[in-house]
Amino acid sequence: MGSSRSNGNTAQIVSYLKDMTGFEIVDLNQKDIGFFDYEFKNREDDFNFLFKGIVQNYETIVFATPIYWYTMSGVMKTFLDRISDFLHKEKDFGRMLRGKNMAMISCSNSNDRPEEFPMPFSRSAAYLGMKYLGDVHAWVQNDTLSAEVKEKIDAFALTIKQ
Repeated sequence: MGSSRSNGNTAQIVSYLKDMTGFEIVDLNQKDIGFFDYEFKNREDDFNFLFKGIVQNYETIVFATPIYWYTMSGVMKTFLDRISDFLHKEKDFGRMLRGKNMAMISCSNSNDRPEEFPMPFSRSAAYLGMKYLGDVHAWVQNDTLSAEVKEKIDAFALTIKQ
């Protein structure tokens, strides 16, 4: 989960998805993850340990992000950028993404996701040799998940819980 608020709307949606799937939640906002740089100055932050644990222990990775300025959150973009660390160094871990599953859930406060929003995720999956299972958009209004949103997440959970 990549949100600027660990207990915000995205967290509410991710918690509901967890109830449906049993998937673990990683809150990127609680991690120290520096930006990608070609000199790998950030190799001592939380990313390396986190990424290695993910690729060694999970077959499906679901990225959850709020929509900020028509795109993913900054912390989510930073996480995706840092995958490049393992395409340049320690390539064996980067290659472990091949054949794994990726999906994405986006969040806002209405049913207004831009049509192009999933593209960075689906294209990243293709580039990394991952199977893109799809995506869903959910929203929270008045601190509540509507029946419509719950139905969408329930259907999504069935798709990704292979």
